[in-house]
Amino acid sequence: MSKRPLILVINDDGITAPGIRTLVEVMNTIGDVVVVAPDSPQSGMGHAITINSTLFVEKVKLDQGPQVEYSCSGTPADCVKLAVKQILGRRPDLCVSGINHGSNSSINVIYSGTMSAAIEAGIEGIPAIGFSLLDYNWNADFSATKPYVKTIAENVLKEGLPNGVVLNVNLPNLPKKDIKGIKVCRQARANWEEEFDKRKNPQGRDYFWLTGKFVNLDKGEDTDEWALENGYVSVVPVQFDLTAHHCIQNLNTWNFHD
Repeated sequence: MSKRPLILVINDDGITAPGIRTLVEVMNTIGDVVVVAPDSPQSGMGHAITINSTLFVEKVKLDQGPQVEYSCSGTPADCVKLAVKQILGRRPDLCVSGINHGSNSSINVIYSGTMSAAIEAGIEGIPAIGFSLLDYNWNADFSATKPYVKTIAENVLKEGLPNGVVLNVNLPNLPKKDIKGIKVCRQARANWEEEFDKRKNPQGRDYFWLTGKFVNLDKGEDTDEWALENGYVSVVPVQFDLTAHHCIQNLNTWNFHD
């Protein structure tokens, strides 16, 4: 009998979030699951790590199932580091992060704690996927995501991923019958047009709320934004080598010697 794969499950919304509970449920049908997730929401933390304070890990059991679970006081990237270096007895065969409550398409990948956990796993040489549903509601319905999460995870386990690449998967907020399928895409060129809402607290001190709107500047039909707007699950291969290789030749023509 073949050995079941070891699957590490992480998120950024916190270990009690419905999204990660759904992800755990699906992964239990594929392999042996260990959860190491933040004890409180860590959305928008990006790839932050804890270096100036202590980290705490507590073994917990939040629902039925064979999974082993740990709650961590740190960031999503901390959770991966602790899992690999302290908790797991061997390197996992797969790391899955999410299912995030809200989009991580396009430029959102830069800010995402969900994707940073997947990227940290990729840095460790572990095949990794970040999953996100386009619904920020805490009580979002994740049922339609299950077959897509399962088939993408099974394909990564079977086929592997190139070194330095992880998958960014976003799922449209649609009933299962209305999801058209899966599209492999590129990241759309889009950004947030941000503003700060300035207010005063009762003591007269200024404070600010970050606000803004998301603007898609990309009209291509091969992007994650197009796929999601048209009822598809988007799969974007993401590399964490940030070198702009196409720019090196031009920079070598500059005069750095005067």
